[in-house]
Amino acid sequence: MKKVIASLIAGLFATSVFAQAPAAPAAPVAKAEAKEMKAVAKADAKEAKADAKADAKVEKAHAEAKSDVAVANADATKSKAKAHSKAKKAKAEAKADKAVDNAEAKKDAAMK
Repeated sequence: MKKVIASLIAGLFATSVFAQAPAAPAAPVAKAEAKEMKAVAKADAKEAKADAKADAKVEKAHAEAKSDVAVANADATKSKAKAHSKAKKAKAEAKADKAVDNAEAKKDAAMK
């Protein structure tokens, strides 16, 4: 029984020695890992901010393009309506001139 107890006690001492040995160098490694993780997080945040900024620029350009298209369409519609109005006026003038010419022709024919 004494041998069993002695081997258990020796085992406890041995495990405590091995359990404590790597603890000392682990602290600087953990610190370095924490620093690295912090740097990675900072870089990720910076990249996300740059991406958001670029997306905002794209959205702004897209909105401006849509606005420009809407203005161009409105101008085209206005120009088309104006041209249509001018064509109607020209057609009415031509019809009036034709009526005057016909009236003058009838008058000349009646005079002869």
